[in-house]
Amino acid sequence: RIEAGVTSIAFDISSATYTQAFSTAAKETQPTGFAFNNDGTKMYVCGYSSDSVNEYALSTAYDVSTASFTAAFSTASQSTNPSGIAFKPDGTIMYISEAYNSSILQYALSSAFDVSTASYTQNFSVAAQEADVRGVAFSTDGTKMLITGIGGDDVNEYALSTGFDISSASFTDLFSVASETANPEDLFFNPDGTQMFIVGTSAATIFKYTLTTGFDISTASYASVSFSVNSQDNAPYGIAFNSDGTKFYVVGQQNDNVYQYATTGTSFSTDHLIGKAITATQINIKDYTG
Repeated sequence: RIEAGVTSIAFDISSATYTQAFSTAAKETQPTGFAFNNDGTKMYVCGYSSDSVNEYALSTAYDVSTASFTAAFSTASQSTNPSGIAFKPDGTIMYISEAYNSSILQYALSSAFDVSTASYTQNFSVAAQEADVRGVAFSTDGTKMLITGIGGDDVNEYALSTGFDISSASFTDLFSVASETANPEDLFFNPDGTQMFIVGTSAATIFKYTLTTGFDISTASYASVSFSVNSQDNAPYGIAFNSDGTKFYVVGQQNDNVYQYATTGTSFSTDHLIGKAITATQINIKDYTG
């Protein structure tokens, strides 16, 4: 007897389910960037209407329905078009991608993940590669920075000789996503950098890519896996996952919401299985007994 059930499968967007939403409209009516702190008890939204990074506390980690606004940090002195957010893993540095000036802005936080303590330190121009930068991400050790934008419809990779110091960045490679989306707005990597996710507004869809070498986009290829969020929002701008990849989040401008999804797939138990052959896209077999 084969018994199938639905379970969460890490970083599998192929059969995800929408669960709930949180409105950003009270603070931001054109949300673009989205991020969490490292334990999911804080989330951050930036955008074009407030020119700020808005910080929210989550009383239940990674549950957007429990979010409440706590602080805001204005980027207006450096950018009136903040399009993406990333943090150093310890929360002491914040990065903002600046859309129309094609720059990455770096801020120091004297209290980890507390944007009210942020101060501007430096910027790095990516204009030679991308005229309209949107998303920014880093490798886990900070020695690589990756950006995406709607000027080149690609992902650009930079090497940092000093981890997390953007002044030490130099361009190394690019990877085109134009075959999947004409407007890549944001990108996200799993912890080891072997899976990359791009959200685009042209199709209101998330696309998944695999990398044979972590965070090395020269080894990237489209995994032929995608997930449409058009039923919730036709203008998705930002994407993030929870720490174990069983939930992901999209921020969209159509309704000014953060949308939460659960990754799901089919798992099988094989008790009393006698002489049966099994083929499945996703399968988790722990015992094979008669």
